[in-house]
Amino acid sequence: MFLIVDNDIILKVLEPDDAESLYAVTDGSRHYLREWLPWVDGTIDVENTKSFIESCQKQHSSNNGFNTGIWFKGNIVGCIGYHSIDWANKKTSIGYWLGEQYQGYGIMRKSCKIMVNYAFNELGLNRVEIRCGSGNLKSRAIPEKLGFMNEGLIRQTEWLYDRFIDHFVYGMLKDDWKVSS
Repeated sequence: MFLIVDNDIILKVLEPDDAESLYAVTDGSRHYLREWLPWVDGTIDVENTKSFIESCQKQHSSNNGFNTGIWFKGNIVGCIGYHSIDWANKKTSIGYWLGEQYQGYGIMRKSCKIMVNYAFNELGLNRVEIRCGSGNLKSRAIPEKLGFMNEGLIRQTEWLYDRFIDHFVYGMLKDDWKVSS
Protein backbone atom coordinates (compact mmCIF):
# COMPACT_ATOMS: atom_id res chain seq x y z
CA MET A 1 0.00 0.00 0.00
CA PHE A 2 1.24 3.49 -0.78
CA LEU A 3 -0.04 7.05 -0.84
CA ILE A 4 1.25 9.66 -3.27
CA VAL A 5 1.78 12.99 -1.52
CA ASP A 6 3.26 14.92 -4.46
CA ASN A 7 5.85 14.46 -7.22
CA ASP A 8 8.66 14.07 -4.68
CA ILE A 9 6.99 12.38 -1.68
CA ILE A 10 5.46 8.90 -1.38
CA LEU A 11 4.24 7.15 1.77
CA LYS A 12 4.63 3.36 1.60
CA VAL A 13 3.87 0.68 4.17
CA LEU A 14 7.18 -0.57 5.51
CA GLU A 15 8.56 -3.93 4.38
CA PRO A 16 11.52 -5.97 5.73
CA ASP A 17 13.65 -4.91 2.75
CA ASP A 18 13.39 -1.31 4.01
CA ALA A 19 15.15 -2.09 7.31
CA GLU A 20 18.72 -1.19 6.30
CA SER A 21 17.76 2.12 4.72
CA LEU A 22 15.46 3.06 7.59
CA TYR A 23 18.11 2.16 10.15
CA ALA A 24 20.65 4.30 8.27
CA VAL A 25 18.34 7.33 8.53
CA THR A 26 17.80 6.67 12.25
CA ASP A 27 21.48 6.16 12.93
CA GLY A 28 22.47 9.22 10.88
CA SER A 29 20.14 11.43 12.92
CA ARG A 30 20.50 9.64 16.26
CA HIS A 31 21.52 12.66 18.34
CA TYR A 32 18.85 14.85 16.74
CA LEU A 33 16.03 12.28 17.10
CA ARG A 34 16.98 11.33 20.63
CA GLU A 35 16.01 14.77 21.94
CA TRP A 36 12.30 13.89 21.60
CA LEU A 37 11.94 10.17 20.82
CA PRO A 38 12.32 7.55 23.57
CA TRP A 39 12.97 4.60 21.25
CA VAL A 40 16.21 5.86 19.68
CA ASP A 41 18.64 4.34 22.23
CA GLY A 42 16.96 0.95 21.79
CA THR A 43 17.51 1.03 18.03
CA ILE A 44 21.10 -0.17 17.97
CA ASP A 45 21.19 -2.19 14.76
CA VAL A 46 19.27 -3.25 11.65
CA GLU A 47 17.67 -6.14 13.55
CA ASN A 48 15.90 -3.66 15.86
CA THR A 49 14.54 -1.89 12.80
CA LYS A 50 13.40 -5.20 11.29
CA SER A 51 11.51 -5.95 14.52
CA PHE A 52 9.84 -2.55 14.33
CA ILE A 53 8.81 -3.22 10.72
CA GLU A 54 7.41 -6.64 11.69
CA SER A 55 5.31 -5.00 14.41
CA CYS A 56 4.08 -2.47 11.84
CA GLN A 57 3.07 -5.29 9.49
CA LYS A 58 1.14 -7.02 12.30
CA GLN A 59 -0.60 -3.74 13.09
CA HIS A 60 -1.60 -3.33 9.44
CA SER A 61 -2.79 -6.92 9.01
CA SER A 62 -4.93 -6.67 12.16
CA ASN A 63 -6.66 -3.55 10.77
CA ASN A 64 -5.34 -1.43 13.62
CA GLY A 65 -3.75 1.31 11.53
CA PHE A 66 -0.42 1.38 9.74
CA ASN A 67 3.00 2.99 9.67
CA THR A 68 4.62 4.12 6.47
CA GLY A 69 8.07 5.06 5.41
CA ILE A 70 8.34 8.51 3.90
CA TRP A 71 10.19 8.49 0.58
CA PHE A 72 11.51 11.82 -0.66
CA LYS A 73 12.97 11.85 -4.18
CA GLY A 74 13.33 8.06 -4.02
CA ASN A 75 15.02 7.82 -0.59
CA ILE A 76 13.49 6.88 2.72
CA VAL A 77 13.75 9.89 5.05
CA GLY A 78 11.48 9.07 8.02
CA CYS A 79 8.18 7.54 9.13
CA ILE A 80 4.59 8.54 9.72
CA GLY A 81 1.69 6.44 10.84
CA TYR A 82 -1.31 5.80 13.04
CA HIS A 83 -0.45 4.61 16.54
CA SER A 84 -3.63 2.52 16.57
CA ILE A 85 -7.25 2.98 15.59
CA ASP A 86 -10.10 3.14 18.07
CA TRP A 87 -12.84 1.92 15.71
CA ALA A 88 -15.60 2.13 18.33
CA ASN A 89 -14.97 5.84 18.81
CA LYS A 90 -13.79 6.50 15.23
CA LYS A 91 -10.48 8.08 16.19
CA THR A 92 -6.74 7.68 15.83
CA SER A 93 -3.50 9.46 16.61
CA ILE A 94 -0.59 10.15 14.29
CA GLY A 95 3.09 9.85 15.09
CA TYR A 96 5.97 10.93 12.89
CA TRP A 97 9.68 11.57 12.64
CA LEU A 98 12.04 12.81 9.96
CA GLY A 99 15.80 12.57 9.52
CA GLU A 100 17.55 15.81 10.44
CA GLN A 101 18.83 16.65 6.96
CA TYR A 102 15.31 16.49 5.52
CA GLN A 103 13.83 19.17 7.78
CA GLY A 104 12.54 22.37 6.23
CA TYR A 105 11.18 21.03 2.93
CA GLY A 106 7.54 20.71 4.01
CA ILE A 107 7.81 16.91 3.83
CA MET A 108 6.16 16.23 7.17
CA ARG A 109 3.41 18.81 6.85
CA LYS A 110 2.42 17.41 3.43
CA SER A 111 2.68 13.80 4.64
CA CYS A 112 0.62 14.52 7.72
CA LYS A 113 -2.07 16.21 5.63
CA ILE A 114 -2.37 13.08 3.46
CA MET A 115 -2.63 10.87 6.56
CA VAL A 116 -5.39 13.07 8.02
CA ASN A 117 -7.26 13.03 4.68
CA TYR A 118 -6.93 9.24 4.57
CA ALA A 119 -8.21 8.87 8.15
CA PHE A 120 -11.31 10.93 7.44
CA ASN A 121 -12.07 10.08 3.81
CA GLU A 122 -10.95 6.45 3.50
CA LEU A 123 -11.19 5.07 7.03
CA GLY A 124 -14.31 7.01 8.00
CA LEU A 125 -12.86 8.28 11.26
CA ASN A 126 -14.13 11.36 13.07
CA ARG A 127 -11.10 12.48 15.11
CA VAL A 128 -7.34 12.62 14.60
CA GLU A 129 -5.02 13.53 17.42
CA ILE A 130 -1.34 14.51 17.47
CA ARG A 131 0.65 14.75 20.70
CA CYS A 132 3.95 16.62 20.79
CA GLY A 133 6.53 17.32 23.47
CA SER A 134 5.78 20.81 24.76
CA GLY A 135 9.30 21.99 23.88
CA ASN A 136 9.40 20.32 20.47
CA LEU A 137 8.58 23.39 18.42
CA LYS A 138 9.25 21.76 15.03
CA SER A 139 6.87 18.91 15.75
CA ARG A 140 4.23 21.24 17.19
CA ALA A 141 4.39 23.38 14.04
CA ILE A 142 2.91 20.51 11.98
CA PRO A 143 -0.56 20.33 13.60
CA GLU A 144 -0.59 24.08 14.11
CA LYS A 145 0.02 24.76 10.39
CA LEU A 146 -2.67 22.21 9.49
CA GLY A 147 -5.27 23.95 11.63
CA PHE A 148 -5.47 21.44 14.50
CA MET A 149 -6.85 22.79 17.76
CA ASN A 150 -4.47 22.86 20.71
CA GLU A 151 -6.67 21.09 23.24
CA GLY A 152 -4.37 21.34 26.22
CA LEU A 153 -1.27 20.22 28.05
CA ILE A 154 -0.78 16.82 29.63
CA ARG A 155 1.83 17.22 32.35
CA GLN A 156 4.69 14.77 32.79
CA THR A 157 3.10 12.22 30.47
CA GLU A 158 6.25 10.68 28.97
CA TRP A 159 9.54 9.49 30.47
CA LEU A 160 12.29 10.59 28.10
CA TYR A 161 15.55 8.91 29.19
CA ASP A 162 16.20 10.96 32.34
CA ARG A 163 13.17 13.19 32.83
CA PHE A 164 9.43 13.50 32.37
CA ILE A 165 8.17 15.73 29.58
CA ASP A 166 4.81 17.38 29.00
CA HIS A 167 2.80 16.92 25.80
CA PHE A 168 0.49 19.28 24.02
CA VAL A 169 -2.55 17.51 22.58
CA TYR A 170 -3.79 18.68 19.18
CA GLY A 171 -7.12 17.51 17.79
CA MET A 172 -8.85 17.69 14.44
CA LEU A 173 -12.46 16.67 13.80
CA LYS A 174 -13.72 15.58 10.41
CA ASP A 175 -16.23 18.45 10.24
CA ASP A 176 -13.48 20.99 10.96
CA TRP A 177 -11.07 19.43 8.45
CA LYS A 178 -13.44 20.06 5.56
CA VAL A 179 -13.11 23.77 6.31
CA SER A 180 -9.36 23.91 6.97
CA SER A 181 -7.86 21.48 4.45
